[in-house]
Amino acid sequence: MTPELKAKIDTLLEQHPIVVFMKGSKLMPQCGFSNNVVQILNMLGAPYETVDVLEDYEIRQGIKEYSNWPTIPQVYVNGEFVGGSDIMIELYQNGQLQEMVEVAIAS
Repeated sequence: MTPELKAKIDTLLEQHPIVVFMKGSKLMPQCGFSNNVVQILNMLGAPYETVDVLEDYEIRQGIKEYSNWPTIPQVYVNGEFVGGSDIMIELYQNGQLQEMVEVAIAS
């Protein structure tokens, strides 16, 4: 990954408490896994930003290297990688995601 791409991702994560790297946008998810994440965050009423990896091949590949995680979507809370769709579902169901979101919004 280029230093410029790392800096670009770092900046995105610093500017927003919750960032989702996904296929599509929060208004029009382009895959079921991305849609799952959007629905969960919407149910929590969490403010979040999305980055459409379909529009930027460099980000699409770079974010996988950045997180050392091979799949999309990827969710970051307070700059920390949380996981993808399955992890988000699990965290939502056990109540941990609500706590993480509340802390992120309060910071």
